[in-house]
Amino acid sequence: MVTIYLMLLFAVPSNLTISALGSLGRPSVLFGLLLMLWWILTRFQRRVRGFAPVWQPVRLAFGALVVIALVSFAAAMLRGQPADQVTPAMTSLLRIVSWGGVMLVVMDGIGTRHESDRLGSRIVLAGAYLGLLGIGEFVAGGSLVDWTASLPGVALDAGGVDSRGGFTRASGTATHPLEYTAAIAAILPLAITRAASRSAAAPVGEWSRWVRWLPVAIMAVAALLSVSRSAVIGLVIAGVAVLLQMPRSYRWPLLMGAGAAALSVVALVPGVFRTTLALFTSAADDPSTTSRTDALARVPEFMGTSPLVGQGFGTFLPRYYIFDNQWVLVTIELGLLGAAALAGVAIAAIVGSVNARRVAPDARTKFTSAAIAASMLTIAVLFLFFDGLSFPIAAGLFFLFAGYSGAERALAAAGARTSLDASPRGTEPRVRAARHARVEARRADPR
Repeated sequence: MVTIYLMLLFAVPSNLTISALGSLGRPSVLFGLLLMLWWILTRFQRRVRGFAPVWQPVRLAFGALVVIALVSFAAAMLRGQPADQVTPAMTSLLRIVSWGGVMLVVMDGIGTRHESDRLGSRIVLAGAYLGLLGIGEFVAGGSLVDWTASLPGVALDAGGVDSRGGFTRASGTATHPLEYTAAIAAILPLAITRAASRSAAAPVGEWSRWVRWLPVAIMAVAALLSVSRSAVIGLVIAGVAVLLQMPRSYRWPLLMGAGAAALSVVALVPGVFRTTLALFTSAADDPSTTSRTDALARVPEFMGTSPLVGQGFGTFLPRYYIFDNQWVLVTIELGLLGAAALAGVAIAAIVGSVNARRVAPDARTKFTSAAIAASMLTIAVLFLFFDGLSFPIAAGLFFLFAGYSGAERALAAAGARTSLDASPRGTEPRVRAARHARVEARRADPR
């Protein structure tokens, strides 16, 4: 089911909608609602789990986000809204439900290491597909998915490829190049750790050992060709975050590989480096940068009527102002409480993944948990540069990784408990960590 969701999220253009359903007609959003219905139905069934349930702070933070969104919606309707803001507000609530369906199914549905590895492989495959499509658009100089507009019963919203400095800014199936680069940068840590962990297990000289690094190379080159500040920032954050959690023996090879990819792009595509560098050196005079910084001065003005629960999720339309900053936008729409709840989802996922890496007894769980922490940090930081929850791929990945972190947290606790039960009592650091995980795992869900 999650694989189908990934296909709808990445293979179908994110600005494609089913015409009869309007803004709610994005296939990935509709399937997310189905996943939520499926998850709710499982709550009424007797479940047999292979391990004791683990307390999930991510679930608590998301629950707070839902409650605040409902309160904000009620307050907005009581104040009265223009007719064209009511439908977007209701649609936005359904989008939150859809994201929650993906997050909860991933968190509670993955019960084995094998299932987690399969999900990780498919996320990396989706990222490689997106990167390869973007490279094709960069070479072709235009979109490769516009033909979908001719399909019956569907419509394509505004979006697609852009240009900067004479170079095509690819978007793949994303609505905008910013969403495209955010998705690639967020998936890249998972691609790196999966390639590193699998290559370490492969015999020396086996050709497949190098093929496993192909998705990493595709995504890195696609991000470097995107002619985007946020792409470079995302690459740096993702790279640093994942390298800090990798064994030291991997760090220098990864750094040299990153340098080789950058030099290859500079050599094969003259002018890309100069154009990208100019985005940073002339940032003070760039209209997109100045508009973002000038917008911060207007935040108190828009928050004045309801600073705690905001104006209502989805009611702050572009006609009022365009902030290009999801954290500012959610603060206006859901207030300080809503921004804190959304930040709580990201922080809980990052901290939970770091803890899972610490207590996990096996290398694969450690690698995957480290990657998820880096991915969540990357996408959370990139939300500072565009309103990510307005874009299906970016929003879907954010909550997908949040659920993935919860699944890894449960697997790590179960593995640590099993390791403790099979090991003699002692004072080894791993045993002490396993005991701590065992106590945490006993905080069972009351259900």
